[in-house]
Amino acid sequence: MRNPGKMLMEKPLVSVAMVVCNVERFLAEAIESILNQTLRDFEFIIVDFGSVDGSKSVVSRYQAKDSRIKLHVMPHCGLAEARNASCFPAQGSYIAIMDADDFAFPDRLERQVAHLEKHPEIAVLGGQLETVDESGRRLFPRTYPTSDREIRDTLEGTSPFADSAVVMRRQAFCAVEGYRKAFRHNIDYDLWLRLLERYQGANLPSPVMYYRVHTSQTSVSSFRQQALEELVARAAANIRRRGGPDPLWQVDEITPHVAKELGITDADLERAVVAAHSGQISVMWRTSHAPVALQLFHELLELKPSQGIPRSAVADGRLAEATIHYREGRPLQALVSAGRALWSRPAVVGRAPMRMLRRLAARLKRKKL
Repeated sequence: MRNPGKMLMEKPLVSVAMVVCNVERFLAEAIESILNQTLRDFEFIIVDFGSVDGSKSVVSRYQAKDSRIKLHVMPHCGLAEARNASCFPAQGSYIAIMDADDFAFPDRLERQVAHLEKHPEIAVLGGQLETVDESGRRLFPRTYPTSDREIRDTLEGTSPFADSAVVMRRQAFCAVEGYRKAFRHNIDYDLWLRLLERYQGANLPSPVMYYRVHTSQTSVSSFRQQALEELVARAAANIRRRGGPDPLWQVDEITPHVAKELGITDADLERAVVAAHSGQISVMWRTSHAPVALQLFHELLELKPSQGIPRSAVADGRLAEATIHYREGRPLQALVSAGRALWSRPAVVGRAPMRMLRRLAARLKRKKL
């Protein structure tokens, strides 16, 4: 076994690629989860692309102790450019993507590399997630399709991989020329589409990463652009699949004009934006970020989508509203909001509102007494 304290004299088996920008709060746990992997044969490429907090100092402290860490500092740029700067210098046969606010299971790399070594036809391998909150408390699992066929079916509508759980063959990543700078928010989905046009994909059936949910991830202003980029990436993939040239190969930025050129309508974009809002409302509610869920819900109401708001999003928004009323000492208003949540979608959220309704009824009864 190689000594991680000594300079690597040979090419590593794995290159772990992580980009960093103002994530000082969670960075140490992310770095340690890689340094403590059961598979030791790796280099750890960390690119800081414009941090103004203490992120660079955190990385430097670990770099002084472990020469597998290679820190590169660059001016602030787009996420795709930063990811490319962390992946293209990779020396390993495999590139493992790592997000700076998540942390890995200790045997993540060992299990994923073993699977790739056994299955040379697979070029993109992910895994399942355990969702955690800011403090690392486990919340709920996130599951992804495991077989190549299931992954391709899922790809028609959304990403089939947890981005920070992916290990790719370096040769495959380079063959498709990495991430595209035209994508500013939804950079991974476009990459998966292009990789799976040439290679097979898979997800391990067990968790490999802890995915951290926190409020700074929620950028409502970016939802429309994320939805736009997903639609454009899928439309471009459909053109390539029919044998046409890649319509994005000279595009510098994904704009509404680009979308219209690809046949994407305003109604298509509206549906995608509503879906993005609804999904994030559910995540924020389930992870006890009621104020954020309520903010997203109110903004979704302001969108006034022509096809209406999904009942699940309405229910989650009303539950967030009830939670805030309850915390702020307004049991009657909380009771009304919880009842409206139950009315919106009783089959799915019935248990949570019913528990809340019982608590509120008991509280109101005590007040009357």
